[in-house]
Amino acid sequence: MRVCLMIEGQEGVTWEDWVRLARLTEEHGLEGLFRSDHYTAIVRPQAGALDAWATLAGLAAVTERIRLGTLVSPATFRHPSVLARMAVTVDHISGGRVDVGMGAGWYEREHIEHGFGFLDAKQRFELFAEQVEIVVRSWTEDAFDHSGPEFELRGQTALPRSVQEPHPPLVLGGTVKPRFAALAARFADEVNTLGAPNDELRERKERLDRACRDVGRDPATLGFSVMTACFVGSDRGEALDRVGIFLSVRGEEGDAAETLEERHETWLAGTVDEVAERVKELEALGVTRVFLQHLNHSDDQMVALIGDGLLPALA
Repeated sequence: MRVCLMIEGQEGVTWEDWVRLARLTEEHGLEGLFRSDHYTAIVRPQAGALDAWATLAGLAAVTERIRLGTLVSPATFRHPSVLARMAVTVDHISGGRVDVGMGAGWYEREHIEHGFGFLDAKQRFELFAEQVEIVVRSWTEDAFDHSGPEFELRGQTALPRSVQEPHPPLVLGGTVKPRFAALAARFADEVNTLGAPNDELRERKERLDRACRDVGRDPATLGFSVMTACFVGSDRGEALDRVGIFLSVRGEEGDAAETLEERHETWLAGTVDEVAERVKELEALGVTRVFLQHLNHSDDQMVALIGDGLLPALA
C-alpha cells in the first residue's frame, strides 16, 4: 500500500512549516507530501494560505525523493493551459516527482471571497470535464485545437514536455458518480475519494471498474485512493489526545472518544495496530494508495509514528 501525507494548506501552514514537513516525510519513509488547493480556511475561522502550486514548486527544489501534488486543484481557479504549464514546471523542478490532482471545486465561501465564479453543480462538472481534456491534450498533443463551451484554443503546442512520460500522473478527485467515473476512465491515472464506510467504497470502486470496461480499459490500470483524517497514537490515549486537539482547534467541545467512535468507519484513527488493520481492509477493497490527512501540522511526532510504526506494520 502506498502511503502519503496530506496537509490542509489553508489552515495557516507557513513556508517554514512546509519545509519541515517535507523533510519529515522524506526522513520517515512516506511516499509523498500532498496539499489541498484552497485560499480560505475551513477548520479555523481565518488562517493564512500560501498558493498550492507555488508551494509545490518551492518544495520540489528542496526535496529529493518524495512525490508532491495537489488534492485537488479546483477547475474554477485557473485556466487549464495555466494549470497544465504550472504542473509541467513543477515536474521539471522536481525531476519527475509531481502528481496533478484536479477536481470540480465545492467551497462556496472561498469562491465568493476571492471572486471566483461559483457555478451550480452541473455547470462546475462540465467546466471540470472540459479542463481535464485540455490539460491532458496540452501534455500529449502537438498543435491541437479545442472548441468548447468555456475555452477556445487554436494550434496549441505546450513546450517543454513533462519529464514523466507520457505525462504527470493525473489524479481526479470526486464522489465517483457515473459521469465522474466515465471521465476518469477516459483520462485519469488515479481516482481519489474521501473516506467512507467499506460498503460505500466498494460501490465506488465497482462504478469505476464498470466505467473502465465500458471504454475498453483494464480496471487494474486505474488507481483508486482514499483521503481521510488520520489520528494515530502509540496507544489509545495518545490517539484520543490528537482527536481532542483537533476538536479544540475547530472550536468544538465534543468528547474525543465519542467522536472517534462516530468516525471509526471513515477516519484512520486509533493505535498503530488499529489503523494498520483498517488500511489493510481498504487494500482488500481495491484501494491502492491512502492519503493521511494530518490535521495538526505542528505535530511532528505523529509523522514520525506513521513512518516508523505504521509503515512497518503494513509491510
